[in-house]
Amino acid sequence: MIGARIGIGKLGPCMALVAVLQLLQQPQPADCGAVPMTSDNIDMTLASNELVFLNFYAEWCRFSNILAPIFGEAADKIKEEFPEAGKVVLGKVDCDKETAIASRFHINKYPTLKIVRNGQLSKREYRGQRSADAFLEFVKKQLEDPIQEFKSLKDLENLDSKKRLILGYFDRRDQPEYDIFRKVATNLKEDCQFHVGFGDAAQAMHPPGTPIIVFRPDVALSHENDETYTGTLQNFDELKIWIQEKCVPLVREITFENAEELTEEGLPFLILFHRPDDLNSIKDYKSIIERQLLDEKQRELLTADGKRFAHPLHHLGKSEDDLPLIAIDSFKHMYLFPHFSDMYSPGKLKQFLQDLYSGKLHREFHYGPDPTNDIEPDPHTGKGTSPPESKFKELGPSKHRYTLLEKDEL
Repeated sequence: MIGARIGIGKLGPCMALVAVLQLLQQPQPADCGAVPMTSDNIDMTLASNELVFLNFYAEWCRFSNILAPIFGEAADKIKEEFPEAGKVVLGKVDCDKETAIASRFHINKYPTLKIVRNGQLSKREYRGQRSADAFLEFVKKQLEDPIQEFKSLKDLENLDSKKRLILGYFDRRDQPEYDIFRKVATNLKEDCQFHVGFGDAAQAMHPPGTPIIVFRPDVALSHENDETYTGTLQNFDELKIWIQEKCVPLVREITFENAEELTEEGLPFLILFHRPDDLNSIKDYKSIIERQLLDEKQRELLTADGKRFAHPLHHLGKSEDDLPLIAIDSFKHMYLFPHFSDMYSPGKLKQFLQDLYSGKLHREFHYGPDPTNDIEPDPHTGKGTSPPESKFKELGPSKHRYTLLEKDEL
């Protein structure tokens, strides 16, 4: 009877027991499910484990309640797969009780799933499938060695020229400098590909006793050059900051996989829409932005495959035949940069952004180059016209997946 009420057959034995005990208002076994995180234990947990997977939830949130037994079942599976201490912990934070922790991690929706690696918070939340098996596979992938070993310098000729790479040259694997390099790679493997050579494989590039770290840019998509790290290899934070600056470019590609993450910040998008095989436009766009828009920190500078993102183009009145083109999505309206070739005129792209913030783009949409004080009504509808509505905001966090909070609710 009880089992039927709580769907016991769908849960693992440990979580089924937990569900029964919850129904009977009995305490949960200490070794079952995710570990409750409080102000008393969270810092020690984060510092003493290679990977901590956190579920931030609220008891009143429907989506949190749906996720709770699934996350608990995943915790049991992961404990069985990785039983050694200090490897991985799944923790849960009741944000109504632990408001300081919720504020510290900037929680603005429930449930939110975050990863901490080697005590460092990952920028990216978990946004994948919400099942126990999916969580297990995700954790397995997070714990894989993030570094690929090359056996000779010739192997480096076949690396992907569209990826940003970090290359390490070391005498041997047991060097303390390599251990720091490996920890940094673990934290930043989502942003760069890491490769390493030891001994003879790296000898041509690596004087004995002097490890070398080199950044190789995505040469197919940018005009950047290789750069060698000149700092100390015995300082985790210094090396991490340098690699992060190299691996996270000023201009990023938006995809359907990362769109939710990018839109959640609510910053305006400056987007180059390009044909899939048009690498020259991407390289030129990135180069111009790096020369002219380094101070443009409060907006997202992006490229987009115009074939995959045909829907926003359609709302701009454009198609794949019109590519390449540049537009701003302000998360209210979309505005088209008049002519792609104007990008090459110094200051034109920067002025386009400034015209967004001054309101000029909106005024000129209504009035043309000589704005007046009143919107002229459309002669057919009697109402003023508006620029095309934002399309990318539709790719933000879904109300069918999260309970979204106002910024002042915590």
